[in-house]
Amino acid sequence: MTKRRTDGLSKELIVKAAKELLDDGGETALTFRALTTHLTTGYGAIYHHVANKSDLLAAATDDVIASVMTGVVVDAEPREALRTVALGLFDAIDAHPWVGAQLSREPWRPALLAVYERIGGLLDALGVPERALFDAAGALVNYVLGVAGQNAANARVLTLGEADRSAFLAKVAAQWADLDPERYPFVHKASAQLREHDDRDQFLAGVDIFLAGIATLR
Repeated sequence: MTKRRTDGLSKELIVKAAKELLDDGGETALTFRALTTHLTTGYGAIYHHVANKSDLLAAATDDVIASVMTGVVVDAEPREALRTVALGLFDAIDAHPWVGAQLSREPWRPALLAVYERIGGLLDALGVPERALFDAAGALVNYVLGVAGQNAANARVLTLGEADRSAFLAKVAAQWADLDPERYPFVHKASAQLREHDDRDQFLAGVDIFLAGIATLR
């Protein structure tokens, strides 16, 4: 018989264990049965801190996003701080793919509010006029979370299929290169870049394009 833990079980420990289960197997792996086994404790000890799986998913998401937000230097130049926030979110969702789905599922939770508050505040500090601030923040947040979520989903599909990213991109690039250059001129030319591109670099290039456009709103 497995010996149950007798030391104090905090919400922080429960959230940490939940994140480990989520990272290993996705949302389906997070069950209270798996959690009790992982923590060698009983159901009652867990329910004392979290009401249900939804509550636990939200707490785990809040914890991941809070780590990103605290990693931004408060007195940094706004543009660089925005790039740091964006890249931090990209990396966090890449490491924890379930976070992206949770953010879109419950947009009223503290995690997404924290993202909007930080990005909106930095855009305000960058000099974006108030009349355009809401739209600018929404567009940038949607880009960051959308691309980060899609990248994480793509990476997970490749992992589950045991495919090598380089081999996969080489195959797709070869298919693009074989397309009729008159019908698909852009795709045909882009095939070489597709094979060698870095996801993080491309993502950050997109952020810079957004910021360049936002700069014209002043």
